Amino acid sequence: METMDTVTMGRGEFLRTALLLVGGALMDLAIPRGRARAAEVPPARKDGNAMEKKRIKVYSTAREGYVMTEKIIKTETEWRRQLTPEQFQITRKKGTERAFTGKYANHHEKGVYRCVCCETDLFRSETKYESGTGWPSFFAPIARENIRTENDSSWFTKRTEVLCARCDAHLGHVFDDGPKPTGLRYCMNSAALTFAKVERVGATETATFALG
Repeated sequence: METMDTVTMGRGEFLRTALLLVGGALMDLAIPRGRARAAEVPPARKDGNAMEKKRIKVYSTAREGYVMTEKIIKTETEWRRQLTPEQFQITRKKGTERAFTGKYANHHEKGVYRCVCCETDLFRSETKYESGTGWPSFFAPIARENIRTENDSSWFTKRTEVLCARCDAHLGHVFDDGPKPTGLRYCMNSAALTFAKVERVGATETATFALG
């Protein structure tokens, strides 16, 4: 009886092994080798350390010319840590501040308005004008490379959204009812901006940055 039991178990093991071998061969035929190798290789990491950051060209007032800089990509948690609740809601969630409440709506100092998220130069004070809308308005950006636009169909209307080219912060909207020479009105949120006041020191100009 012991000999028969041993032989029976050996046959069972043999059958199981044969089935595994046949199944493996069929799977190898069914799946293309390229796909099989792809399944074995773990996906590449998609965090900022593993991916090469995209570089873009923007205009810098400090350099008085164009420079190459990296796009800024952060998580929602990182933006929340960096920004005030109002700044986060407007720049990262496409919110809008109430008219006549922003700190730059009635602001007339000479200088440069910059992105509150990444400090990219956006508008010169020379292009700011009183639009009567209650939001800081400009008739031209400091350079077209420093901003980008997207179609916005929210709130049952079609508008053109304006974003920072470097960090994709929502800044406001642009309309075609502005003054000459462009005929455009860049209607911005104060909470999306910082201001760099230009001070003359001798024959040179320096910028003192007023954040927040």
